[in-house]
Amino acid sequence: MVKDSNLMIAGREFRSRLMIGTGKYKDNQTMVAAHEASGAEIVTVAVRRVDLSRSTGDAMLNFIDPEKYFILPNTAGCYTVDDAVRTARLAREAGLSEWIKLEVIGDEKTLLPDTGGLIEATKILVSEGFKALPYTNEDMVVARKLEDAGAVAVMPLASPIGSGMGVLNPVNIRFIKEAVSVPVIVDAGVGTASDAAIVMELGVDGLLMNTGIAEADDSVAMARAMRLATEAGRLAYLAGRMPKKEYAQPSSPTTGMIK
Repeated sequence: MVKDSNLMIAGREFRSRLMIGTGKYKDNQTMVAAHEASGAEIVTVAVRRVDLSRSTGDAMLNFIDPEKYFILPNTAGCYTVDDAVRTARLAREAGLSEWIKLEVIGDEKTLLPDTGGLIEATKILVSEGFKALPYTNEDMVVARKLEDAGAVAVMPLASPIGSGMGVLNPVNIRFIKEAVSVPVIVDAGVGTASDAAIVMELGVDGLLMNTGIAEADDSVAMARAMRLATEAGRLAYLAGRMPKKEYAQPSSPTTGMIK
């Protein structure tokens, strides 16, 4: 039986390779149940879109058990380096974490990242002691620059945020995995369980998703499906698939057949 090690990011160990978001759920109770079904240990929170003070009983952060989940704040909605850096500092000051899923968005329609700004923001935050996990495009050159800037992981998109189109450039994702030594966590675009399995079969270290679970008809069932698909894709990658062949080949040996 193929054996696997746990996911390691910046010296911290995680059993699950699936990370999950907190946005777009119909209510907090559904979110809690989906988190449980997913088996995830890392939960992302959009700093600019939540009540950091937990001032009301229905504040979303009140529904995430910090003893059970590692909260990863993110800079979703930031379009400039200054906004992203300021949002990361706010998350740390609020006691969330010195880890930050770093987003610097460059286009309002596609939500594709501003890679130049992302590299700059990574350098600034790393110099201030943050552990940056930047959300980036599927470009190995940018991934290398982010690693050089001090990122503890790189998070290339499978396809645009919330699109559910699955992985559009699998070869580029493999190139990124070969190009960097830090973990590669595919982020954005996974719509269903088969997408998750395909992504993990590329050999990446993990997967982050939100919309594919939150906007499913049954978020809890989809969370479980994503958990199983992530595990299956990882196991298939480690097992090593058979080579593809142009022509058929008998599945039973032809020697010693009864004449």
